[in-house]
Amino acid sequence: MANKKKKKLTPVQQEYQAFQKQRETKRPLLKNCINAFLTGGIICLIGQVIQTFYIYFFDFTEQTAGNPTVATLIFISMLFTGFGVYDRIAQFGGAGSAVPVTGFGNAVISAAIEHRTEGFVLGVGGNMFKLAGSVILFGVFSAFIIATIKTILITWGGL
Repeated sequence: MANKKKKKLTPVQQEYQAFQKQRETKRPLLKNCINAFLTGGIICLIGQVIQTFYIYFFDFTEQTAGNPTVATLIFISMLFTGFGVYDRIAQFGGAGSAVPVTGFGNAVISAAIEHRTEGFVLGVGGNMFKLAGSVILFGVFSAFIIATIKTILITWGGL
């Protein structure tokens, strides 16, 4: 706490804060970072295996294999969320499970599962994109801006 705010506290409040700080459980920061790194790395490794599968068995190129790979990873994360497995992965890996595209699938399906009792239209449909809607909006807007810039550069710049 900042010293200015600490001066405004009563002696009892300052004593309580010192008491609380002594008994606060220390978070294993290094362990959490390693777990997040490993979890995110394993998810990305699985994505690479899926992409290689699409390239070798379905004659995709490296550029065209990305879209079905992302869709497969989102589908797997939604399936795991529905069965409660992804929650255990997220408990272990923390941000390592939220950063890859699987975190997006988990966010969408979690909201849908939570509000399914309210019905399909108002419950699932209305609440499914509460958390993920901003991600979709930002992605579409960013793609529009990049495509506009690329079109201007190609048209006027001769690139």
